[in-house]
Amino acid sequence: MQNLAWTLTLVLMAVVAAVFLWVAAGASRAGGDAGASARLALALRDRLFWLVIAAGVVISVATLWEWPIAGHAAAAAKPDVVIRAVGHQWRWQLDRDTVQAGQLVEFELTSSDVNHGFAIYRDKNSMVAQTQAMPGYVNKLQVRFTEPGDYEVLCLEYCGIAHHNMRAVIKVRAGS
Repeated sequence: MQNLAWTLTLVLMAVVAAVFLWVAAGASRAGGDAGASARLALALRDRLFWLVIAAGVVISVATLWEWPIAGHAAAAAKPDVVIRAVGHQWRWQLDRDTVQAGQLVEFELTSSDVNHGFAIYRDKNSMVAQTQAMPGYVNKLQVRFTEPGDYEVLCLEYCGIAHHNMRAVIKVRAGS
């Protein structure tokens, strides 16, 4: 979908640039027929303007139909487990750290001091999900852990001198 959006953006930008150059070139010409040419250019510009607006609305609706942020949709799924997490300099405080594989887990995240980036990793290079933990705000993140194992929580927002030590582990056990 991103390649389609990128291609359409480039094509529409080229069309707008071509029309701009055509109108600019026509405006600099002198002659007795300048009035008719200018009227035609204005009419085409008006039509192109509304066409671009309509295309932008259609593209926006088509590409953003499914809202990508869990918990902000009208019908967010009801979680099986809620874990409250608080970021502190320089540690995570989780009210529980063990869940069953297959459960929908909702993290309710906040911070007691500064912004923290809450990122869950399956392996060292495989991020499962991430969001921000901010003071005075509860951010919700829903994750369904499909595989048992230990998932590491790291801070992605530099939060001070011991930021690199800010870790926690979520243990996902096989469902019964």
